[in-house]
Amino acid sequence: MIVSREFLGELLGTFILVLFGCGSVAVSVLFGSLQGLLQVALVWGIGVSLAIYLTRHLSCAHLNPAVSLAMVLGQRMRAEKLPVYLCGQFLGAFFAGVVVYLLFSPSILAFETVHGIARGSSESVKLAMIFGEYYPNPTVTAVVSLPLAMMAEAFGTFVLVLMIFALTEGCNVGRPDNALTPVFIGLTVTSVICLIAPLTQAGLNPARDFGPRVVTWLAGWGSAAFPDHCGGFFWVYVVAPIIGGQLAALFFMYLLEPAMNQVCTTCTDRH
Repeated sequence: MIVSREFLGELLGTFILVLFGCGSVAVSVLFGSLQGLLQVALVWGIGVSLAIYLTRHLSCAHLNPAVSLAMVLGQRMRAEKLPVYLCGQFLGAFFAGVVVYLLFSPSILAFETVHGIARGSSESVKLAMIFGEYYPNPTVTAVVSLPLAMMAEAFGTFVLVLMIFALTEGCNVGRPDNALTPVFIGLTVTSVICLIAPLTQAGLNPARDFGPRVVTWLAGWGSAAFPDHCGGFFWVYVVAPIIGGQLAALFFMYLLEPAMNQVCTTCTDRH
């Protein structure tokens, strides 16, 4: 029963955050309904917060393989639970990508027709970016190499995971009330997206990238779904976030948490 509960939590939570997140990109690209990076980033952040509120009592709402792996390293979760969490996350992201495609498929076809875009061509990345991330960001002019893209994704995930650890650490006297924690995690996602999305679209989550990207591959984008023949998408959107999350767990365990515990002990002694 515990395994089923945790699987359901990760599946449903990841589905919700990817549904709202990729949906916000879709309405921005197809209709111009959301103007500017901040609006899209806010919807992503709201989606994350809602997903956590919905599922945190089922599975603690990791909703991200990089977070789950960091929790294992940080000794906040047993390693044997990892397959259940990862399966739920990747499947939830994939199903969300399917729903977004079904909702907007007629509009995508109309967009392709009006703009003369052949699905699977290099130009079709402008639509494939609704689902998976690309570097450089197809909507802006930026010079982004593979190492820089990896650094951006690793750093963004480092900040996100570090904030998750800090916001859920009982000895952190500066953290908000537990009921508000999902809001601040969502705001962290929004802030990180605003920082690095012009470079890499800000994946920060291997499941969020890979699940919807598979949908585009199945829907006819073919090689445009995985355009980097050197495997760059794997290094940037899967490996780099995992590295960033692991570094955040180590930083918190060996530097930040001991400092917080010291402050906590000092405050207790004073009382």
